[in-house]
Amino acid sequence: MRRYGKNPDEDDIRVRPNRKGNRPRTHIRPKHEDAEDGMVLTVDRGRLTCLVEGRTVVAMKARELGRKAAVVGDTVSIVGDLSGEKDTLARIVRIAPRRTVLRRTADDDDPYERVVVANADQLAIVTALADPEPRPRMIDRCLVAAYDGGLTPLLVLTKSDLASADKLLEAYTPLGVPYIVTSREELESGDAADRVREFLNDRVTAFVGHSGVGKTTLVNALVPKDRRRTTGIVNAVTGRGRHTTTSALALPLPGDRGWVVDTPGVRSFGLHHVDPSRVIHAFPDLEPGTENCPRGCTHDANQPECALDAWVAEGHADPARLDSLRRLLATRERREGD
Repeated sequence: MRRYGKNPDEDDIRVRPNRKGNRPRTHIRPKHEDAEDGMVLTVDRGRLTCLVEGRTVVAMKARELGRKAAVVGDTVSIVGDLSGEKDTLARIVRIAPRRTVLRRTADDDDPYERVVVANADQLAIVTALADPEPRPRMIDRCLVAAYDGGLTPLLVLTKSDLASADKLLEAYTPLGVPYIVTSREELESGDAADRVREFLNDRVTAFVGHSGVGKTTLVNALVPKDRRRTTGIVNAVTGRGRHTTTSALALPLPGDRGWVVDTPGVRSFGLHHVDPSRVIHAFPDLEPGTENCPRGCTHDANQPECALDAWVAEGHADPARLDSLRRLLATRERREGD
């Protein structure tokens, strides 16, 4: 076998010819300076429907993005055929940094993080007061995910004609979460949509909730021109609805006053990805009190050195706020059904 020294640049070195006649591969990626920005509206089996200057464009992710995936709400840069005509396909070459991220895991033991929606301003947590019964632990988990991801929560309670909302609201009033209570009659008449729309104007709002709580019915009332399939079927044995929305979809509110993102019904909301230390940021009245907490303090009621008890005792915050914080932090360590 022939060996070369430090300087192998010799005339007799054999170079393999390029049979295909194409250019050699390079690690230098094109800048795509002519790319146009768009917003991802929905994702379906590797195809992303995007809004580009008022046109709906179907695109796929460029290989150079690697494993980085675009989700609904992402601002992306697109090249290729941007006409939006049938059977055309563009290419997403860049994904802009996200302002906010709503994430979840399948359960608390699953390290695989799923991004539900990007760049949403608000999270509307839709819960039925009956049929199916409300699950406060699910609400708590959604609140933690909202606070962690930088979204403002909104509690939407449906089917008030079947049960009162008073007991449920007692647990969330100290958190200062805005809420709306609606009935089935209001949903059918459109009155509920008019009241909910006041909280959505000029915002991007993601809707989450169990199947059967009326989430998609409400979204259809908010955006009547883009109706999605709904379900009123709730299993009499399990008390759970059947999934009908299978992919997240961003829809514009009438008059371009904002966006709603309808997401598939969820049966669990894992918080494996959440760092409990970030939840305190959603409590500005309590956060200054953590300065005297020991390093790594979990702010648990059973931790005697937590400075929040003294902070509340001195009158800086309402005791109910501290109870709410600790309840939310406990959801990270407690399974949803407990």
